Order: sequence, then C-alpha cells, then structure tokens
Amino acid sequence: MRILLLSSLLILTVHLSVFSQDTTKITLPGKIVNGDTLPALDLNGVIIFPPGKFDTRTEAARYDRMVYNIKLVYPYAKLAGVKLKQIKAVLDTIKNEKQRKVFIKKSEKELDDQFGQQLRDMSFSQGKILIKLVYRETGSSTFAIVKELKGGFSAFFWQTLARLFGYDLKTIYDPNGEDQNIERVVKMINAGAI
Repeated sequence: MRILLLSSLLILTVHLSVFSQDTTKITLPGKIVNGDTLPALDLNGVIIFPPGKFDTRTEAARYDRMVYNIKLVYPYAKLAGVKLKQIKAVLDTIKNEKQRKVFIKKSEKELDDQFGQQLRDMSFSQGKILIKLVYRETGSSTFAIVKELKGGFSAFFWQTLARLFGYDLKTIYDPNGEDQNIERVVKMINAGAI
C-alpha cells in the first residue's frame, strides 16, 4: 500500500511539474556595447528622505498634523493647476468678452458644484496650505488668478473677505524659505514615500 501511495505521489508530482513550467518569453530592452548586446533597464532615481528631527513631542505632533493637512489638500491644488490650464486654453480661443464672462461663470459654477462643499469644510490651516500649494502648482498667487479671470474689483473683494478670516490671497510659496517643510512633504508624496 505504501509503495502504491508513494508511486502515485511521485507520478503526480512529475506530472504537475511538467505542466507548471512557464513557457512565456521575456524580452528585455538592450544596448549594444562593443559589438555585444547587453540587457539594459533604465531605473528612476530614488530620493531618500532623512527622518525629521524634533526637539519636543509638540513639534512632532505639529509636523504630523501638517503632513495630514498637506495630504488632504494637495490633490485639490494639483487639480486647480490642471483646471486653470484648461480654462486658460479655452479662454484663449474666445475673443468676445461677453462669451468669456459666460464661460468663466459656467466654469465657476461647475467647480463649486463639484468641490465647493469639500473646500468649505476645510480647516483654517488646510486653507492656508491650499493657498500656498495653489501658488506652487500654478506659479501665480490666488489673488492674481482671481484678478486675471474675474477682474480687479472681484479680486479686491475676495482679498478683503479673506483677510477678515485670517487668510491672504497674495501669499506666495517659498520652497527654500518658510515653506521648506511643505515642499519636503510634497516631494515625499510625489515620490510615494508617504
């Protein structure tokens, strides 16, 4: 009985191993070096981020909260950059001022319907970070964007309203100065490190 069981397992194992071989061929890109063809792959660079150094637990908690806030608002800032490019591309094709205003009003309504509630639900800190990240993505302050699209009076109105709530639409983004930590976190997000 043992011999029959062992021979059955042996035959089954050999039978499975014959069918389990993968016959798929993998082709690698290659480079010719001195007449020899060598497989070659281009790898993306890796950024290594050293761990943050904090003197107190409060500083570490503040940094963790900033990371949380940036992860929450960064997708909106990226989307703002994309949408602004799209809107400017369409506006460049529209020559009639009345049609431009209608298009801007329609775009504003669509954006408000899609993202208005999420933006209104943001905290004060998240709003300040969003203003900075919009500058990072577009290269223009929020004030300049509103002024370009809606006019000087509208930009002045929104700036005044923002100042009442503690914001400044003219805030710029300084990745080498006061916004180093924000830039570090954004780079970590883009690299997939966090």
